Amino acid sequence: MPVHHLDSLFWKPGWVETPRAEWGAIQEKLCDQEAWVIDGNYGGTMDIRLRASDTVIFLDLPTSVCLLGAIQRFLRHRGRVRPDMAPGCPERLGFEYFLWIWRYRKDRRPKVLQRLEQLKAQKQVIVLRSRRSIRDFVEAADYTNESE
Repeated sequence: MPVHHLDSLFWKPGWVETPRAEWGAIQEKLCDQEAWVIDGNYGGTMDIRLRASDTVIFLDLPTSVCLLGAIQRFLRHRGRVRPDMAPGCPERLGFEYFLWIWRYRKDRRPKVLQRLEQLKAQKQVIVLRSRRSIRDFVEAADYTNESE
């Protein structure tokens, strides 16, 4: 199943953003595929992905875990482009991104959780709230092809 990292599609070399109309069209095209995994947040286009998905996995980690992860990722990839990022976008950790992570639980998370609650009747919604729950989920996943 193809995996698409939204960061690698949204950012153009030099950390230039994809124009809004083009960004929506890119995701519509991704979601037209028979099967896919899309990794990323991008709340402004989340409805495109939610509409097309059959399963949603939301990593609802504490702010401290997210901040530590961002710092570790920065230190691991500093000065280089990480594998899930667009070419020409070396790893960075600016104040604006740090603040976005810091405020996410208060500013954005409640709306995401509300959207997911509304979807539970039609789709499989999985909320993982710790690194351990993520690890357990991945270890328990059945990766066999159901059509075999």
